[in-house]
Amino acid sequence: MDVAEIDDYLRQLTQDERFSGVVRLDRDCEPGVSGESTVLLRQAYGLASRTWQVPCEVTTRFDTASATKLFTAVAALQQVEAGAFGLDTRVIEYLGLSGTMISEEVTTYHLLTHSSGIGDDADEDAGEVYEDLFVDRPNYAIRATEDFLPQFIEKAPNFAPGKGCRYCNVGYVLLGLMVERATALSYREYVVENVFERARMTHAGFASMDRVTPGVAEGADPVLDPSGEVVGWRRNIYSFPPIGSPDAGAQVTADDLLSFHQALVCGDLLGADLTAAMLVPHVQYRPRGTGFHMTGFGFEFETDVAGQVRSYWKEGLNVGVSAALCHYPSAGITLAILSNMQDGVWEPIKKIEATLNL
Repeated sequence: MDVAEIDDYLRQLTQDERFSGVVRLDRDCEPGVSGESTVLLRQAYGLASRTWQVPCEVTTRFDTASATKLFTAVAALQQVEAGAFGLDTRVIEYLGLSGTMISEEVTTYHLLTHSSGIGDDADEDAGEVYEDLFVDRPNYAIRATEDFLPQFIEKAPNFAPGKGCRYCNVGYVLLGLMVERATALSYREYVVENVFERARMTHAGFASMDRVTPGVAEGADPVLDPSGEVVGWRRNIYSFPPIGSPDAGAQVTADDLLSFHQALVCGDLLGADLTAAMLVPHVQYRPRGTGFHMTGFGFEFETDVAGQVRSYWKEGLNVGVSAALCHYPSAGITLAILSNMQDGVWEPIKKIEATLNL
């Protein structure tokens, strides 16, 4: 396994100002078996702060963007196990949100699998840009989960619940509201106590961008001239809400992501049935290569035509943010990669997959 080749490649990307962040690559213990994974690569690259030229460290925390949906999925499934609501619970009735454009037929299952059809606040598949939401409304006005509701409850649905699959950020906002209603805790309080602490994610949390929080990377993207040369860097502080929410924005280390995955597959976060349900696909998203791209409860999956899982992952991106947690079952390999650049993680992932034949 040529980990040195991967490390050399990442150092070159860093020198070319195409990557900054942290990479951790592990060979896993077997699912359902407690134990430590084998660390193959655990390395920081580039700058955590371009303003002050502070280097990244392996303990640096990064925004995870949509990878936060994994934590929301676990939180919701914990409440399914607790009997607070079911996978077939009608979301609008449960939340008391009647009178909106969201179908009364939408269930917890639909939200988890992106099959609800509800209109997203920023529809990525339609080319809408998330930061455009804050041209007329200040991003700092959005702190509580319910603050997101005006951004989408009057948008027309894309299809009837269960009649399609379309990535939907606000489906996970609704899941966060369900967790809050079930527990009488804020989404962030619940996740810290019942996901991060149980998974031994010792650095994970929800730091607000308008508070000084040591060890959190500063997001920025390059400003390019017409020839493609970097002529400056653009901060991301006006691009999304100031603190993490059920659909995005938790800050973690790469070690935290590996701890989360190990806690999940070893049954420390959910019982056996829902652990198994979270590690398999449920809804077809689109054809992919010689198989299919599927969605599940938080994770996305690549399968062959026979339904065998080749890989599962959750990625996220925003201005000044990209993140991914990827697992390759046949190789027993898990990858956590975090970057404070929007385009940071994609080239490294391709290189790692090609070098290791994943």
